Amino acid sequence: MKIIFIDTTHPKLIEDLKCEGFICDEMYDKSKSEILKIIKNYDGLVIRSRFKIDQTFINAAKNLKFIARAGSGTENIDLHYTNKKNIKCFNAAEGNRQAVAEHAVAMILNLLNNIRVSDQEIRNGIWNREKNRGFELSGKTIGIIGFGNTGSSFAKILENFNVKILVYDKYKKNYKFKSNLDKILEFSDIISLHIPLTEETKYLVNKSFIDKAKKPFYIINTSRGQCIETNALIKGLNDKKILGACLDVFEQEKNSFEKISKNADLKYLIESSKTILTPHIAGWTFESNYKIAVTLSKKIINLVQKS
Repeated sequence: MKIIFIDTTHPKLIEDLKCEGFICDEMYDKSKSEILKIIKNYDGLVIRSRFKIDQTFINAAKNLKFIARAGSGTENIDLHYTNKKNIKCFNAAEGNRQAVAEHAVAMILNLLNNIRVSDQEIRNGIWNREKNRGFELSGKTIGIIGFGNTGSSFAKILENFNVKILVYDKYKKNYKFKSNLDKILEFSDIISLHIPLTEETKYLVNKSFIDKAKKPFYIINTSRGQCIETNALIKGLNDKKILGACLDVFEQEKNSFEKISKNADLKYLIESSKTILTPHIAGWTFESNYKIAVTLSKKIINLVQKS
């Protein structure tokens, strides 16, 4: 079986696959048009987010049996069409769930305790204890939207902080901390998103969402940038409906997640003292890179052994 790699992954993945007899070709520098010409020669594809796997690409991949996404989100793959073509698609969300959960906790603790602001002030010779008095996470109500790999891992860490946890997941029936969206919007001090980007979740957090909240809240987004409408977020911050935002992902990100488009909205978020911003690194730890490779190698080998 021949597998084409169009995004870099931990070397462990290729090592494991070669040990099982797979032929692994690394094509990191080839353009989409170049890969289109040769994709018919491959049985498997490993990708992160370099470009979209659309119908044109899938039609060219006449012998493709699987697409493995080295990460969690699969919005860059036309899953409906791959399913129609009997191409198996899977991700490795198990590999970065702990990293994302820890990052989300780190961000909210940073924001609640004014760590970024006070650090910058001290470096500029300003010593202001009262202004930087913080809030404890303990005693807060945390609303988690999405209870898959990262949402459940986030909740597991939070249990040690003496918080009340409310969880809403539209596609699960029985799960811990089960609630609904109305209760999350009524009681939450902090709302954290752990959802894929779909037509249904795009701009889930918009003006209507924010207006329905019964009290001001903090928001965390480590999922996808377009799950939050930035204009609505900024208005919420200005109106003090949103107390602060922890953002690892941005509406302005390019599809590859390697670049970001600068505009007035992004400038506002950068200059605000009510935000903690990181460049899509929540699931990007050294450990998660290795665990994603192990997860994918097991899934690929298992798929072939079953076929």
